[in-house]
Amino acid sequence: MKYLSEYRNPELVEKYLELIFHVTTKQWKLMEICGGQTHSLVKNGILDMLPGQITMVHGPGCPVCVTPISIIDEAIYLAQQSGIIICSFGDMLRVPGSKKNLLEAKAEGADVRILYSPLDAVQLAKENPGKEIVFFAVGFETTAPANALSIVQAHKSGIRNYSILASHVLVPPAMEALLSDKENEIDAFLAAGHVCTIMGMEEYHPIAEKYKTPVVITGFEPVDLLQGILMAVQQLENGEYKVENQYVRYVQRAGNRLAKEMMMEVFAVSDRIWRGIGNIPQSGYEVNEQYKQYNARVKFKLNLPVAEENKDCISGEIMKGLKKPFQCPNFGTACKPEHPLGAPMVSSEGTCAAYYHYASAKEPEEII
Repeated sequence: MKYLSEYRNPELVEKYLELIFHVTTKQWKLMEICGGQTHSLVKNGILDMLPGQITMVHGPGCPVCVTPISIIDEAIYLAQQSGIIICSFGDMLRVPGSKKNLLEAKAEGADVRILYSPLDAVQLAKENPGKEIVFFAVGFETTAPANALSIVQAHKSGIRNYSILASHVLVPPAMEALLSDKENEIDAFLAAGHVCTIMGMEEYHPIAEKYKTPVVITGFEPVDLLQGILMAVQQLENGEYKVENQYVRYVQRAGNRLAKEMMMEVFAVSDRIWRGIGNIPQSGYEVNEQYKQYNARVKFKLNLPVAEENKDCISGEIMKGLKKPFQCPNFGTACKPEHPLGAPMVSSEGTCAAYYHYASAKEPEEII
């Protein structure tokens, strides 16, 4: 197939659904890692089309959603300091911190700007030599190369008033944390195709082997997801556990060599706290010692107290696949996109936002 429309073809969707119904004989619980996959499953009504034996649960693959309150507080603290401009993607502005969000800080006078690329933040630093520009660098392995490139570009250009506040998280350690959890009920994973486009497939083989859990690297369109579900169920029904690549049009075994080299030049692997889940060892990127002058935590000597999670938000249970959004007593009442209790209701990739906007809103045949 050559064109995006082919991956939304109703006839192909019907074909893959028939195959899934044919091969499924047991109860299986599959987790799609990425929030983009979650939105596609919910928006296109795929959850309602699957056999009753298949339960899709939704993973922590939304970088905005897993950014902890303490890092939001760091961004707000910096925004409130004189002479600092905080730049971020739009999703981050309404994510709750312990007392407020970045949008509220902006309303109170903080200089907070929405940008579409960290390279735009480097240009902003060049144009404003009397200001400190901090880019709030959030994302999985997918966005890390561009953030690393921004630091390299700033360094080569002699720009010293630029830094990043890193909140990068890594997928494989999160998968291991979920599988080793005593409450784990996950039978197979649909891995995030865009992450694997950067990182490749090799990191997933030890996970599949150690935990006897199939991993299928999958795209984001209806046909992608149904083909990935079929591949995962076929493995489970046959007693297999291996890494398969459905997203062959983009993912290569070794990933993107140049992108990985850029990340490794700038970042070091570090422990990272995930909102609602807790500390996962070696699950994040932090700016390394060589480029520490571009690390906002070092430059501004950040040492804020660790903030407690909102006890009214069950985002951790949702992102572990233990509960669905509608099982939260605050879903759609005390917690709505305009007044969220947690990040999954804010982000464009958040599970709660997907259910709020799309669940039960479409008939099963409305897949495009």
